Amino acid sequence: MTYSNGKVAGVLFFIAASQFVLGLIVSEALYSGYSISSNYISDLGVGPSSSIFNSSVFLLGLLLIIGTYFLQRAFKEYKVLTLTLILTAIGAMGVGVFTENFGTIHSVVSLIAFLFGGLSAIFSVVSSYAYKFKLVKTPFSIIAVILGVMCLGALVLFTANIDLSLGVGGMERMIVYPILMWGAGFGGYLMAHPETGTTEQKP
Repeated sequence: MTYSNGKVAGVLFFIAASQFVLGLIVSEALYSGYSISSNYISDLGVGPSSSIFNSSVFLLGLLLIIGTYFLQRAFKEYKVLTLTLILTAIGAMGVGVFTENFGTIHSVVSLIAFLFGGLSAIFSVVSSYAYKFKLVKTPFSIIAVILGVMCLGALVLFTANIDLSLGVGGMERMIVYPILMWGAGFGGYLMAHPETGTTEQKP
């Protein structure tokens, strides 16, 4: 039985995004008085459910790093996507280590995760046009670009202190959720996408 590099990457990306969504929900539920509108997401990292949130966001980054390794083995041409995914993962792990109490450092790693997460969604499609073999095809390619643009657009508004009446927490989620949706969708896409690389062979 052959295990494809691409499929392994897909499983890891899907788990990474899914477990963080669940960790986020649990952290919010256990944080009495927490408002998804008025509170920043990172407030969860210093609240009563901080151990759950920080572990989950760190695991998100760790699984992304490992998944990106397998993705690179399967699709060596996609170096830009590999780079943006690695930076996204580093940012996510940084958020789990450098909480709000670290001030500027926390803001920097959060920005890295947000910015390169959105760019990863876009480059999963844009990078494909440089090669004969397309990593992501329609209709998911269209969805990926839309989610990436949504993330980056929300990031611009967020940094400009424009929350569209959603509150800081609501606008921050307009940055994060598209990345997670893309990550889970991209993982599912890779699990169903054929490629020739292998990570392990069994009789």
